[in-house]
Amino acid sequence: MRMSFRESAAILGISIIILLSALFGAKAEPHLAILSSLIFVSGYAVYRGFKFEDVEHHMIQGIREAIKPILIMLLVGMTIAVWMMSGAVPTLLHFGLSTLSATWFAPSALLIAMVVSTFTGSSFTTIGTVGVALMGIAIALGVNPALAAGAIISGACFGDKMSPLSDTTNFAPGIVNVSVFDHIRFMMGTTIPAITITFILFFIFGRSSGNVDSSVVQTTQQELARLFDLSPWTLLSPLLVMVLALRKMPVIPTLVAGVLSGLLLTGLVQGNWNISNWMAVIQNGLKLESSSETVTSIISKGGLQSMMWSVSLVMLALAFGGVLRGIGVIDVVIERTVSRLKRDGSIISSVALSSIGVNFMAGEQYLSILLPGQAFKKIFEERQIDPRFLSRSLEDGGTLVNPLIPWGVSGAFFASTLGVPVTEYIPFAFFLLLSPLFTFLLAFLRPTKIETKQSLAS
Repeated sequence: MRMSFRESAAILGISIIILLSALFGAKAEPHLAILSSLIFVSGYAVYRGFKFEDVEHHMIQGIREAIKPILIMLLVGMTIAVWMMSGAVPTLLHFGLSTLSATWFAPSALLIAMVVSTFTGSSFTTIGTVGVALMGIAIALGVNPALAAGAIISGACFGDKMSPLSDTTNFAPGIVNVSVFDHIRFMMGTTIPAITITFILFFIFGRSSGNVDSSVVQTTQQELARLFDLSPWTLLSPLLVMVLALRKMPVIPTLVAGVLSGLLLTGLVQGNWNISNWMAVIQNGLKLESSSETVTSIISKGGLQSMMWSVSLVMLALAFGGVLRGIGVIDVVIERTVSRLKRDGSIISSVALSSIGVNFMAGEQYLSILLPGQAFKKIFEERQIDPRFLSRSLEDGGTLVNPLIPWGVSGAFFASTLGVPVTEYIPFAFFLLLSPLFTFLLAFLRPTKIETKQSLAS
């Protein structure tokens, strides 16, 4: 029952048309756009002779692959709410408003997010902790939220790509049998020029962003001081999370520790031992009345329910991707692409394009690394192309593109956590846009063959 290339390409093409028509023509939420494509693909699969039970199984398998990211999303939502209630985020906001300026906010946010993500190895942890605080500062300083989100996400994804603690940084080279540190060193070829240009662009855009009245900043700080006991002790919970991440503690127990320690500090520092109130905040986020609209918009974040928009979108996207993969559409298209490539540069570029395509259709960065990695590994060996080109292309087209997909796991999470839609922050996610471009460029400019001992000696 294997589908032909033309049939598979037609299914993908029609799915994309349905998706884009719903998103931009009917102005539908991405949930309904994905659901429409899912209904089409599932209906065609049944028409083609697949049993509905099998199609349903593929949906469930697709969703099952995202159980861990979904649990992380929910825990991050809970953590943000608890850190708001404990005073950790308000304390960071108060301090940040005293030290950061609107002019230098974007490059400063980029650097802070880079440092945190490199030490934690997780863009999710970075976005859910310092990212939330930085977005609050940006709002108070009058910085364009899309620009701020682009800087924070660029910095967070830098560590997700380059840190030896990152799961994708270990996953990509593991598929193609490349040492992690060889992989990291080789990625500097695209990372250094991309992050350098990113800094320059944020310096340029940052200088023209945000002309806030100092009285607004002062009012915001006063209101935060009125609502919370701003104390360095509140930062013990975020510090604990950072330490556990550095010690390579799994992310789920790390976030649970962040929630529990935040609750303890809520009682000890804020004097709030009302367990019923704790449960309400964890479920729905912090709800405090403030005379300042700016403060209200900053602190009304988090909670389990705040992540349900993202969770439902991710589940639909991965169900859709699960069906496409289960009926063989994705595999057929990738295999046909591989078989027709001749030049080394074209092969390397096609790896990144395949990862981008899987990201777009399935919304899952691990699949966008795994499927092209497995499909292209053999041709890299046959053509004696340096496998580091393969692992780097998987990272640049897989890890870094997923946050640019509205229904991608990372895209949905970042948008929900920072409160900025993917379509708005895309133009400012410079690092994520530039890295794949340098991958395409270097595929044709650098020697691609494996260096032998003889060639090295000569």
